[in-house]
Amino acid sequence: MSELATVELLAERLGRAHVEVRRVAADEVAAEVSRVCAERGVRRLGVPPGLPGDWRPAGVDVVEDHDLPAAELDRLDAALTGCTLAIAETGSLVLAAGAADGRRALSLVPDCYLCVVREDQVEPDLSAAMRRIAALIRETGRPVVFVSGPSATSDIELHRIEGVHGPRRLVVLLVSPSTD
Repeated sequence: MSELATVELLAERLGRAHVEVRRVAADEVAAEVSRVCAERGVRRLGVPPGLPGDWRPAGVDVVEDHDLPAAELDRLDAALTGCTLAIAETGSLVLAAGAADGRRALSLVPDCYLCVVREDQVEPDLSAAMRRIAALIRETGRPVVFVSGPSATSDIELHRIEGVHGPRRLVVLLVSPSTD
């Protein structure tokens, strides 16, 4: 599968899982995050301390997560992180507590979660992803989490309910390389 087809498959699978996917150039990440925050009324945005500076938006209070307690995380309107990789076949994001990923609580507690995925981080399938994940675990021992859409469950009548055990809204910024 070509890299383009892999990225297209990821976008399609994320969309099926009720994830909002936005395509953005590498040098436009902060501007797009600002747009998402403005559209959603986000005033306080949590970020991991290692989030790249050029992803940080203007116009919102950016709060770095230095082990914020749960009550502080709950006061955030949204969170913004990167990811370790993404899996096209399953539409999953893989977070491994890296500098841009942050800790899981940051992406779990706020009602809206924005995740930046670079096209070169997209693996076609679980088998390819597991090779990278296994190596990462051997090297770092960090925990690994798979995110496959916003938090959702169904009630007894099978009506979908989002946001029960995590963010109600998930926005993925799928980043293509800059064309300098």
